[in-house]
Amino acid sequence: MPLFKTPFNGYAVKFSPFYETRLAVATSQNFGILGNGRLHILDLTPTGSIAELRSFDTADGIYDCAFSEDNENLIVSAVADGSVKLYDLALPPSSNPIRSLQEHTREVHSIDYNPVRRDSFITSSWDDTIKLWTIDRPASVRTFKEHAYCVYSAVWNPRHADVFASSSGDCTLRIWDVRQPGSTIILPAHDFEVLSCDWNKYDDCCIATASVDKSIKVWDVRSFRVPVSVLNGHSYAIRKVKFSPHKESLILSCSYDMSVCLWDYRVEDALVGRYDHHTEFAVGVDMSVLVEGLLASTGWDEVVYVWQLGTDPRAP
Repeated sequence: MPLFKTPFNGYAVKFSPFYETRLAVATSQNFGILGNGRLHILDLTPTGSIAELRSFDTADGIYDCAFSEDNENLIVSAVADGSVKLYDLALPPSSNPIRSLQEHTREVHSIDYNPVRRDSFITSSWDDTIKLWTIDRPASVRTFKEHAYCVYSAVWNPRHADVFASSSGDCTLRIWDVRQPGSTIILPAHDFEVLSCDWNKYDDCCIATASVDKSIKVWDVRSFRVPVSVLNGHSYAIRKVKFSPHKESLILSCSYDMSVCLWDYRVEDALVGRYDHHTEFAVGVDMSVLVEGLLASTGWDEVVYVWQLGTDPRAP
C-alpha cells in the first residue's frame, strides 16, 4: 500500500470529493507547538505510489484542511495563527493563497465544508468559537460563542444545510441551526474533553463523539439521555472519528495510542479492525467518498498511509 513521507508532523488527511486519486494533508513543524506548516496535495499514481502534486507553506502550523464541495480546485486550511487560508490549485503558487481570513484570536483547529449549501464552511478554534464563512465574503457571516473551552471539531450535517455539530473541551456536544439564535441541543457527551465528532451519513439524527476518556459514543439527537452505543478499545485519548460514507454503521477512529480502529457500532463485537502502522500519535483519518473501502491516516510520525479496507497499510 502506498505511503508518503512528510517533512513535518501530520495533523489531518482528507480525500477529494472530485478525484478518486487525490488527497490533502495538513502538517505542522515541531508537533504543532511552534514553527511552520505545509499543506500537501497528493495523488495516488497508477503504479501504486503517492506523488506530490503541489504544496503550500505557511509561517505557522496547519491543523486541518477541507476540499471545496463546489470547486474541484479550491481547498481551505486551518492555521495555528488563527487564520483560514484559501488555495486555488488552478493558479500558480505565486498567486496563492487567494485569501487569508484572519478573525479567530487563537489556533483554528478544524474546518468543514458544507456538503449541501456548497458555498459555505465552518471553522472551530481554541478561542472557544465557531465561525461561519461563505466563499464570496471577506468576513465571517456569523460567530457562534457558547462553548466554555476550545472547540476542537465542528461538522455539518450531511443532509441539512443549516445544521452543524460542535465538540469541545468543555465536555459537551452542541447541535446548532444557523437560523436560530443559539444552540438547539446541549449534550453532556463525556466526562472529559470531546476531541472529535461526526454525523452518520445515512441517519441525520445519529452522531458519534470521541473523547479523552478513550471512548467513542454514538448518539441519537432525538433522545440523548443515554448513548446508542459506547465503543471501548483505544488505550489513550481518541483524536478523530469518522463515519463511513458507504456503510451506515462503520466508524473509523485514530488515537494517541498510535492505532487506527474500525468499528461497527451495530454488532456486539464492535471493533472489527485495528491497524498499528503508525509509530507516533495517529491524529488524522479519512474515508474516501468516491472509492468504497479506501482509507487514509496520518500522524506525528510524519507518514501518510493510504490503504484498502481488509489489507495491511504497511504491505508493500
